[in-house]
Amino acid sequence: MDMVQSIGTASDHIMAALVAGLEIEFGRSAGKALAERFLEAEESDFLWDARAGERWLGAYEGFGSGDEELDRIAIWGWLDGCWFMAIMLVDGEGMPQGTIAHRVCGSRKSAQHAMAEAR
Repeated sequence: MDMVQSIGTASDHIMAALVAGLEIEFGRSAGKALAERFLEAEESDFLWDARAGERWLGAYEGFGSGDEELDRIAIWGWLDGCWFMAIMLVDGEGMPQGTIAHRVCGSRKSAQHAMAEAR
């Protein structure tokens, strides 16, 4: 049996679970503030998990001489009550390695448009 949730519902559940867990551990007054700090520190992972659509932009031509090849991928989605568009660095296993750009959009349509226009 499959369970389908809207983008917003799934993302809201993730944030609610994060806040609830932090409130249990650190107290009710600290939960939301700590969740925001945690979201900042792990931004790439949260954005990637909250994406609703993606578009490959090309290989990342970084400054390092590392052996790892990364791709630039534009995404859009809903996280923490906001529509967003971001450009991510993603490794060959589909795991986010960083965020190049991230912006909040006023609507789903503007987030999708921003992703479509990303270069």
